[in-house]
Parts: sequence; C-alpha cells; structure tokens
Amino acid sequence: MEFDLNKRHCFWFNELAKIPHGSTNEKRSSDFIAKIARDKGLNYVQDELHNIIVYMPGSKGYEASAPLMIQAHIDMVCEKNKDVDHDFLKDPLDLYVEDGYLKAKGTTLGADDGMGVAYMLAIMEDASLIHPPLELVFTTQEEVGLIGSLALKKEYFKSKRVISLDGGGEVVTSVSSAGGCVFIATKKFQKKRSDDQIYILSIRGLSGGHSGGEIDKEKGNANVIAARMLEELDQDVCLAKISGGLKDNAIPRECDISFSCSLAYDALKVKLDKSARAIAEELADSDSGYYYELSKDEDREVMSSDDSKDILDFIYLMPNGFMHRSMSIEGLTITSLNLGVITTTDDKVILDISIRSAIDSAIDDLISRLAKLAYRLSFTYSTSARYPGWNYKKDSKMRLLFEEALRYTTGQDLKEVASHGGCECGVFNSLLDGADIITLGAKTYDIHTPDERLDIASFDRSYMVLKNIIERSVHDE
Repeated sequence: MEFDLNKRHCFWFNELAKIPHGSTNEKRSSDFIAKIARDKGLNYVQDELHNIIVYMPGSKGYEASAPLMIQAHIDMVCEKNKDVDHDFLKDPLDLYVEDGYLKAKGTTLGADDGMGVAYMLAIMEDASLIHPPLELVFTTQEEVGLIGSLALKKEYFKSKRVISLDGGGEVVTSVSSAGGCVFIATKKFQKKRSDDQIYILSIRGLSGGHSGGEIDKEKGNANVIAARMLEELDQDVCLAKISGGLKDNAIPRECDISFSCSLAYDALKVKLDKSARAIAEELADSDSGYYYELSKDEDREVMSSDDSKDILDFIYLMPNGFMHRSMSIEGLTITSLNLGVITTTDDKVILDISIRSAIDSAIDDLISRLAKLAYRLSFTYSTSARYPGWNYKKDSKMRLLFEEALRYTTGQDLKEVASHGGCECGVFNSLLDGADIITLGAKTYDIHTPDERLDIASFDRSYMVLKNIIERSVHDE
C-alpha cells in the first residue's frame, strides 16, 4: 500500500513530520497551522500554550447549521531506539513504508495524534466538502497531562457536538473516560535513636500495571500489603523509612519498609509468614508471584511510635483499588484510587494517591474521605492535576451519524469502547457543559514506541468516514 502524497491527508502528515513536535515543543507546528489558516482567510485564536482554534464558516447554504468541533492534539511522544541518532528538538521524522504500514526509522511515528492533525488540515482546504460551521481545535501538551486543553476558555466555543480525532481502530468509538486528580498526604515526624533491631520488610514479585487499565484485576498493591503486614504483627513498631512505587498512576510492584521492633528475627518471621500466607492465598488467582523478604538494617534512627502508628493506620484504613463499576457498560470501572508512591524524606512521609472516576462527584467524595482520614491522623494534604471525566450517555446523535457513515463508506459496524483512563474528551465534555462526543481514528499499533505504525489503508478509509460524518452533520442538530 502506497503512502500517496497526492492525497491531502497524507501530504499534511508528511509535512507535520518534518517539524519537531514533542510535548512542550509545539510552537513551530502551531505557527505552521496558524499560517495555513491565514493563507485560507480563516479566523483563529492562538493562546500562550500554542493551542490553536481555527474557525471555518459553514459551506454555502449551511452557514446557520449547528456548529461542530473537530479536535486533535499536536504533540507526540518522543521515544527512540538506543542505537538511533535522533534529536527530537530539531530533527524531522524519517518516514518509510513497509508492508502497508507507515513507520519512522528508529523512532515513534507520532500518528498519535498526527493523523488527526493531518485530517483537520486537509479539511481546512477542501472546498468541495459540505459542512456546518467548524471549530477546528488543535491542542498541545496532551501527552503530559492534558495541559493544553485544560487551559482553553469556554468563550472560544459555540459547539455542542465534538469529533475527537484522538481515537483509533477505524470502526471503534470511545463512549466514556475517567477524570481524576492526585491526592498528596504528608505526615511530618522527628526521629529518635532506637535500641531495638531495625528490620527491612521488602514486598516483591507483584505484577503491577497502569491504574487506569489494570485496577479492576485485583492485583496486589505493594504499599498497602507492606502496611497490612506490619499492622497484623500486633506489635509496637517504629518506622525508619518507607519507599514504594514509582508513579502515582501505576500499581506499585515493590515496597521497602524499615522499622524497629522488639521481636527477635525468628519470632518476627513467624508472624510475617502467617500474614504472607493469607495474602498469597487472596492473590493466588490475580497476582501469584507475590512474596516478601526480611532483612536486618544497621540504621538506628526511627520515628516515634505515635507517628509510625498514624502512618501505618492511614495506609491500612484508606480506600484503595477498584471502587465502583458501570451498570451501563459491562466490565467498565467507573471509580478507583491507587496509592501509587510512598516516599520518605528527612522529616516527612509523602503518599501520592491517584483518584479516577467518570463522575466528578465520585472524585469529590473520595477526596473528602481521604481528607477526613488525614485530619484524624494528623496529616496535611493537597490535591493537584485535576481533570474532568466523561460519563457514558445512552443517547448520542453523533454516534448514530458515525454508525451510518461507517456502514455507507466501508460496510462495517461501529464498536463502542469505554476506558478508565483519562483523555481530552472529558475536558471538552466539561468545557461545553455536556457535549455529544465521538472519537475517530485509523488503525495504529505499538503507539508510544519506536515500533509504532499506521495502517495506510485504514488511514485513507477513516478520512472518508470522517468527511461523510461531517456532511451528514449539516442536517443533524
């Protein structure tokens, strides 16, 4: 399959690939889009984060139709093979075709979401396309936290209908995504010298995974398991240090807790073995690799018994993991939270907790519950990185248009999928006070890796489907 540059969506993808456009490095691409808009005589808004909204009047006879937003993000994830000499700040992508797929030599391709940007640039110059007034929204810094879209202003938009081109699978549309935030709980302490033996409890062997896609799999959380094992000792312990997890949105696979205890090693091991056997049985079908190690440490500085108890109690008592499922979509997690990271500094322990839900009030509820627990156990807390969710709507005229366009153009049936991960659809759903949203995109594979590839035939077909949806939308309000 040829990547035909005479096709304008292919041409624009190729042009975009010439401009470095990793997250936070989108200015040149944004300015490139702005110039195209100016050359076409189109009005646009470009903000300080280099988001750009281009306004296209409706085609003749459809100037008064209900406006339609079409959206994609400019930025791409920049990954390369170790043996590849490529500077993502200045080098163009080296595109090539192999077995019907478009690839980039040794690097990510940026089809996420270069294909959406290319579609929109092709639409901007297609004088034959019948369309309602269009708001073409190019966002930035999506891959690093939806930062660009979260900065957009409500007054930029009149649309209540959205086609997000940050989709994939050709015959697939998303119908829901999670919102979320990070809850950070902090406990200050002072250390003292201990005459008891210092031990290190290490949790190992867990499989982990992304807290958006894996939280319902009943996997073990190393941070929670470590605290539980010390709670089940039913002994006075004084913590020296806790270190567990790497990212708030990843289920932690490992945790190390150093602590003092009056029990001799053998007696302590007997008690820990009892807890470990029970936990292993609970995880037998979901995380069977779990085990623990116990070693001695030479450290002699520990926290007070009261501070240690507060920290362990918080970890042990806080809700964690899968909370609620959808009653509309089978298998969809609606609400969860994940104690992803625990770090210890010279004078404080910090817990990073990722909260997710498609329903904003459920996020608020979990924040409130954690805040009350923090107050009772003398923690301080803060929240950050809040982004809105997109809850499933049973009735959607845009999904009906997609179904009709897909059958007419390719003869295929539409598939609906839902995710517990976050995306820009949640932002636009909130910004537009409950928009009718679909996602659309071609088939891509191994995104965010140097093996990323775009199915060229699917890229062509999806563009035809997109144009058909747009043309149908002039009659649907």
